[in-house]
Amino acid sequence: MTGQIPAGPAQPPDPADPADPADPADPADPADPWKSFGAVMAATLFLEAVVVLLAIPVVGSVGGGLNGLSLGYLIGLAVLLILLAGLQRRPWAIWINLGAQVVLLAGFVVYPGVGVIGLLFTGLWLLIAYLRAEVRRRQQSGGASGQERAD
Repeated sequence: MTGQIPAGPAQPPDPADPADPADPADPADPADPWKSFGAVMAATLFLEAVVVLLAIPVVGSVGGGLNGLSLGYLIGLAVLLILLAGLQRRPWAIWINLGAQVVLLAGFVVYPGVGVIGLLFTGLWLLIAYLRAEVRRRQQSGGASGQERAD
């Protein structure tokens, strides 16, 4: 042994290297907030579908019992929410999501607990709509993250 380290495979690019074009923190390449926003909305819809499906045994045992109409409503709503999750990159998706909350609020007819779920998720979707409007406002004014102006 000569005490030298043998040459190995090439080292990965240094993330702190300003010349690295693939650097995700490069200020010249700002992140698109709408991609992550669509993912948040899709994840929220999946969570909502799971909660709706978990209401089935509750309605069956605590509520007035399941009949074809209430079971069809809950399963149909869960399927609708899952299908809507695939449309979250569309600019009109937030309004369809808010419309789906009206359908969930109609769950008061099936069982009051389903209506309460509707109230909770309606509040969450109103918060998401507010955050969407705030991000859009900041982007238009140039104050969003990654869009600071160089003076």
